Amino acid sequence: MRCPFCGHNDTQVKDSRPTEENATIRRRRYCASCGSRFTTFERVQLRELSVVKSDGEKVPFDRNKLHRSLSTALRKRPVNEDRIERIVNSIQRRLETLGENEIPTKVVGEMVMDSLSDLDQVAYVRFASVYRNFRETGDFSKFIGQIGDDDDDA
Repeated sequence: MRCPFCGHNDTQVKDSRPTEENATIRRRRYCASCGSRFTTFERVQLRELSVVKSDGEKVPFDRNKLHRSLSTALRKRPVNEDRIERIVNSIQRRLETLGENEIPTKVVGEMVMDSLSDLDQVAYVRFASVYRNFRETGDFSKFIGQIGDDDDDA
């Protein structure tokens, strides 16, 4: 592993331990060249995923982008970072187990919507406003009305 501080190619692992329900390995590393310490995370990747956008463009799946989207929707909400990370891991595992290498953005978006609807209604509406491209206040009212109708059915 290359040192992020000096670029030296040979760093040493000083400590390894499982995290996130044994889904990730956390490694503490040391660079003998500059003396810096840093942490890396290693996780299983079942397959290379591509996301197919609505215009047909294919881009590599980016779990950091998924994490940022969830974090933005959950900003200033009472949800801790560990919970967000578990949602990202869950969505990534679900995508990998679909058996497809190319996943439409709609599938990813709906998985995020499902996760947020169970977790936090405010974040759910925030994400939906961007994902469903709300253009005016009436769009919010209509969507929130649908949420209320769904809650009445439960």
